[in-house]
Amino acid sequence: MIKIMKYREVPNSEIFSRVVPEVNVADIVSDIIANVRQNGDKALLAYTEKFDKARLDTLAVTPEERAEALAKVDPAFLDVLRRAAANIRRFHERQVRNSFILNEENGIVVGQKVIPIDRAGLYVPGGTAAYPSTVLMDSIPAKIAGCREVVMVTPPGPDGKVNPVILAAAEVAGIDRIFKVGGAQAIAALAYGTQSIPRVDKIVGPGNAFVAEAKKQVFGAVSIDMIAGPSEILIVADKTANPAFVAADLLSQAEHDKLASAVLITDSQALATAVSAELERQIPLLPRAEIARTSIDKNGKIIVVEDLTVAIEVANELAPEHLELAVDNPFDYLDGIRHAGSIFMGKYCPEALGDYFAGPNHTLPTSGTARFSNPLSVDDFVKKTQYTYYTKEAFSRVARDVAYFAEKEGLSAHARSATVRLEELS
Repeated sequence: MIKIMKYREVPNSEIFSRVVPEVNVADIVSDIIANVRQNGDKALLAYTEKFDKARLDTLAVTPEERAEALAKVDPAFLDVLRRAAANIRRFHERQVRNSFILNEENGIVVGQKVIPIDRAGLYVPGGTAAYPSTVLMDSIPAKIAGCREVVMVTPPGPDGKVNPVILAAAEVAGIDRIFKVGGAQAIAALAYGTQSIPRVDKIVGPGNAFVAEAKKQVFGAVSIDMIAGPSEILIVADKTANPAFVAADLLSQAEHDKLASAVLITDSQALATAVSAELERQIPLLPRAEIARTSIDKNGKIIVVEDLTVAIEVANELAPEHLELAVDNPFDYLDGIRHAGSIFMGKYCPEALGDYFAGPNHTLPTSGTARFSNPLSVDDFVKKTQYTYYTKEAFSRVARDVAYFAEKEGLSAHARSATVRLEELS
C-alpha cells in the first residue's frame, strides 16, 4: 500500500528521497565496448545471438523488411502514428533556431552559425515492450534540425525480425537506416562505427542499465542526450480532483518499472485516503500488476501539505520528470513551477497524452536533473559556431587593449600577436 505522510511531520529525507538503482555493470559494459571496437560486426552478431537468441547474417534492416512490416501494421494504428507525428512536428518546428549576424559600425562583423550535426543515432529498446512513440519523439526533432542521416538501432526478436510497429514508426518518421542490434553493444557501434554501422555524432534514446552505462562510457567520443533514471510522475492535486483519475495516472508510471516513482502532493487528507483506496482497487486489474505493485509499495508516496503554495514548493524541490497539475485553474500555478521535465495542465491532461500524442517531447530529464536539464528538442541536434571579422582600421583601434589584457594574464605571445600587427600598420 502507498505511504501517506504529512509534510513537516516526517523528516525531509523521507519526503525528498529518491530511488537509486543499485546496479553495477561498468566492467561488463567496458568489456563489451572494447570487443565491439576491436571486432566490429563480428562482435555484434555474436552478442545478438547470445542475448537476443537471433542468428543473423547481416545487421541491416532491408527495404523489403520495412515494407513487409508496414503491411502488417493495423491501418488504424498507422493513422494514429501519422497524426501523432504531425503533432510532434508542429511543436518541434517552433524550436528551430536561426543563425545571426551583427554588422557593427566601423568595420566589425560578428555572428553565429547554427549547424545541424551530420548523423544522429537513435536507440530504441526491444524485448517485451515495443515503443514506437520513442521512435517518433527522438527522430523527428533530428529531422527538423536538418541532420543528414538518422540511424536507428534496435534489438531483433528470436526470429531475427524487428517488431513491425517499431519499423512502421520509423517509416512515418523518415528514419534513414535501421540495424538489428541492441544493448551496450549497439551503443558502442554507434559511438565508434563498425563495418556495417556508421559512427554517429550523437546518441539519443532510453535503455536498460547496460545501455545507460554504455552511453556514459562513450560520452566524449560522441555526444549523448542524457543518462536516464527510473521513470517518475508527480501529481499536485486539490480536493476537487477525481481520485480514480489520480490513481490511474500514478499507475501509468508505476507499471513501467519496479523502480519507477509515483508521488501525489495534495492539500486534502480526504483525497489522499481516496487515492490510496483507488490504487488498491486498480492495481489488480493491470496486466503489469506485479510491477506496479512493487513500484507503489516501495517507491510511491502521498504527501499531504497545508496548501497548494507549499505543494508547488515541494514539487520544485523534487524536480520531477513528469508533473501533473490536477487542480482548478492550473495556469494560475504555471509560473510557480521552476523545475519539471514536462508539465501537464488540468484534470483532463494525463501524462500519457504527452507520451504519445500531444506533441511536446517525452524524452525528459529524470532523477531531479530537471533542475538544470531540458527535454529532448531540436537544439539537441544542432551545434553552434561563431565568427569574427575586423578590418585593418577596426583592429588598429583595439589592438593595444587586446595586448594589455593578454599581458595581464601573463600570455606575452597573445599580446605579441596584436602588437606585431600594430607595428606593420605604423
